[in-house]
Amino acid sequence: MPLVRSVGIDPVHFGLIVTINLGIGQQTPPVASVLMVASSIAKASVWEVTRVNVWFIGTLLIVLALVTYVPVTGMGLVNLFYR
Repeated sequence: MPLVRSVGIDPVHFGLIVTINLGIGQQTPPVASVLMVASSIAKASVWEVTRVNVWFIGTLLIVLALVTYVPVTGMGLVNLFYR
């Protein structure tokens, strides 16, 4: 956190970006723990679940780009109520 603050990044904004990145990482190989759990619950192969999951990952990538490059999307309500 000292490095994040020294660069001038808002800690809440940084936390949002890290959380969305972790969500993407848990659904894409090589880690894909969420993908493995979903495939075992659905009793389907990993590739079948991945085929359906691609749209969700794409949506998360778009949200990550918006939150990263248009900070008001993630920080708008925070700034409205807490600052």
